[in-house]
Amino acid sequence: MSATSPPGDEPRPSDPGERDSATRERGSPLGPSRRTAKPDWLDWVRARPRIRTLIGAGLPVGFVTVLLLFPYLFLFAHSFFRLTNGRLTHELTLENYRRLFGTALYPNTILFSAGIAARVTIVALLLAYPLAYLLAFKVKRHRNLMYMAVIIPLWVSYLVRAYAWKIILGQEGILNGFLKWAHLIDQPVTFLLYSKWAVIIALIHIYTPFTLMPIYAVLEAIPPALKEASQDLYASRWQTFRHVVLPLSLPGVVAGCTFSFVLSMGDFIAPGLLGGNDSALMVSNLVVSLFGVAFNWPLGAAVSVVMLVLTFTLLWLANKIETAMNYAGTPARRQETAVGAVGAGGLRK
Repeated sequence: MSATSPPGDEPRPSDPGERDSATRERGSPLGPSRRTAKPDWLDWVRARPRIRTLIGAGLPVGFVTVLLLFPYLFLFAHSFFRLTNGRLTHELTLENYRRLFGTALYPNTILFSAGIAARVTIVALLLAYPLAYLLAFKVKRHRNLMYMAVIIPLWVSYLVRAYAWKIILGQEGILNGFLKWAHLIDQPVTFLLYSKWAVIIALIHIYTPFTLMPIYAVLEAIPPALKEASQDLYASRWQTFRHVVLPLSLPGVVAGCTFSFVLSMGDFIAPGLLGGNDSALMVSNLVVSLFGVAFNWPLGAAVSVVMLVLTFTLLWLANKIETAMNYAGTPARRQETAVGAVGAGGLRK
């Protein structure tokens, strides 16, 4: 210790290197010295944006590829195989498609299913559009609560809703019990259950919320200023609806109708529970029978491929229609066109 140093003080190194060495020996005043962690593979990925993008996009793309694309490819390949003496052979043939289009049963089944889906879609639209309009423009208080009341049935299991209609429409069900209590009938009505009308009623109940949701989303997005502008131009309520609300809501109508039509046409649970003999005329139940009962996988795959082609064609047409309804492709242009139509109508009035 130096003679000039105060008691209790340690000598301080004059050289910076000695100072760093002494600091490492004693430890930093903020705590013990920390060694620099070796970069791991996560740091390497974070430092490369392209790698992050490839990994982030690869997970969902791989999921869709494994669970959707590969099964579709296998289904398409099976449609060209041959069934010989009850055994599946990998001999390529067009016999399944010739049988599909050469027998009246399969095209008629597809048309029957399309007719059921069309009825469901029309009734669902007639129910969903007024309700969506009411929620979007007329209900001021508890709007979200009423909207939740509409979509709450989607939280209930599909099977529960289908079985509920079986209980309602059965011979000893709620509807027959009410009709007998009201002395409107003496014997239970038997034609309600196990018929195509039971299937249509159940599908309308199940798929109406799917029709309502896109329509409500489009109606709610319409700026209130457009309706106010139509009123300033002395347009009536009907003119406002016809020239402003309806054109701007058509994309939601197309989307909702597409949902209900495609889902109804491919449904097989409700027809199996409520359709009785008519359920065999639904194309989805026909495919189930070909795969499960008849064990004719090639023919069932051919019918499924045709249904996939029809579905993709319908989705393509719906997209084209929505694009054509966009009036030059931009919402602003659509709104200008709607206000211009109302102005012309008001001036003519």
